[in-house]
Amino acid sequence: MTFSDFSSLDLSLISTIIVPPIAGAIIGYFTNDIAINMLFRPYQAIYVGKRRLPFTPGLIPRNQERLAKKVSDTIMGSLLTPEELQKLAQRLLKTERVQTAILWLLNLAIKQVKTDKEQKTAKILSEILRDLFTESLPRLLKALARRTDFLEHQINQIFDQIILDFRLTDTQARQFADWLLEGVLPPDILRQALVDFLTERNIQVIDEGVREKTSGTYWVVANLFGVRNTLLRLRSFCLEEQETANTRLKELLLSLEVRSRLREWLQSISLQNLPVSTVRQLRKTTRETVQTYVQESGSQFIQDFGQTVDWNQLSILIINRLQNSAALTTSLETISKELALILDKYLEEDLEKIVAQAIPILSIDQVIIDRVNATSPQNLEAAVQGIVKSELQAIVNLGGVLGFMVGVFQTILLLFR
Repeated sequence: MTFSDFSSLDLSLISTIIVPPIAGAIIGYFTNDIAINMLFRPYQAIYVGKRRLPFTPGLIPRNQERLAKKVSDTIMGSLLTPEELQKLAQRLLKTERVQTAILWLLNLAIKQVKTDKEQKTAKILSEILRDLFTESLPRLLKALARRTDFLEHQINQIFDQIILDFRLTDTQARQFADWLLEGVLPPDILRQALVDFLTERNIQVIDEGVREKTSGTYWVVANLFGVRNTLLRLRSFCLEEQETANTRLKELLLSLEVRSRLREWLQSISLQNLPVSTVRQLRKTTRETVQTYVQESGSQFIQDFGQTVDWNQLSILIINRLQNSAALTTSLETISKELALILDKYLEEDLEKIVAQAIPILSIDQVIIDRVNATSPQNLEAAVQGIVKSELQAIVNLGGVLGFMVGVFQTILLLFR
């Protein structure tokens, strides 16, 4: 057998036994690899003239909108259902987390107020207080005042607890007595009142009454001397000798100890000493008087009062006081806890409704569609490769193995032939 015969035998053997398995493995391997790459590539359509080449762009870029809709339907249909969103919201809105969030917000608000150099918070508070006292409160008072029992219980309680038990102290009675004797009824006023009282007609009435109603020694004096001349002389004295009359009246008040007697009398005044019926009537009169005043003038009084107050300055004082208030700082945790409990109770009752209303507002399905559509094919490929890289490589390897097995099977067939 010549060398040429060996060569032809080797080539025949190689083409029959070795080439089919190797070729099958290469074809199977690269065919799967090309198929997987064709899922994403090419990223853009390729045109020859005006005709688009088949299989361009890749399967996923070509159907990205439909893929986005399928992904959205899958997530919203089986993963983010209303029940799951409700459970998620319940875990997220636990009382401890809500309390922490509220406390953080309150501390942030306090810190913002402290660093507010333009006094924005004070201006807002000023507008709120101004509106409250000049607009809102007068309207509210006017509406409430139409009720027949308006402030009835409150006024009765104030009357029973304060007015009924009220008594002047010794200092108050002394000051009140001094005011009466020096400001209301000084000697000059008493003298003038005496002059006004001793008119001709009054003197005549007094004189006739004394003559008719006295007896014994007083009758003799009244009928022989009468009181007419005495009263006329007293009136003339008060008119002609004003300074002297004032001095005599002042001395008379001192000698009679009117100031001391008046102070004792003022201290003894108490509504409890009055009859029960009188006290009840007084309480009723007091209540009706206050109600009438509030109904007729209360709203206007509050409105006028609100216009006289410098709300800007008052608001600044309030804000400054709150900034330095230790009670406010220590109470923030309690406030946040109470607000968290209130919110938790509200969410416990209405969380299902809130989630049902929030899903259409949030449009989660559209967000998913938009995000998938906005993702470039390169990023989609990188994401898929990152998730199932080993699985995709196994598919490529499996293609090579299957191609190799087909080549071996073909070699066996050739050898039998």
